[in-house]
Amino acid sequence: MTYSILFTSQAQKELDRLPENIRRRMIDAITGLQDDPLPPGHRKLHTPRNTYQRIRVGAYRIIYHIEHDRLIVIIVRSGHRKKVYRGLH
Repeated sequence: MTYSILFTSQAQKELDRLPENIRRRMIDAITGLQDDPLPPGHRKLHTPRNTYQRIRVGAYRIIYHIEHDRLIVIIVRSGHRKKVYRGLH
């Protein structure tokens, strides 16, 4: 099964602001979520709703939500590990 990838407007803006070399690596990791939304190394985040997953790309993180019934991965945030978790509910 192949999942569709959707971006929140915030996640798209954060991705667009990254340096080109980091952005390419992040896009490669995001593309990999289409075939395997729970790749080795993913982590479930302990947030109030417990609905987010994250993967690491060096010092950067991609935070996403999976809708298994609709085969959709929604990219919620992307950015440096120091800033990406701020304001995440």
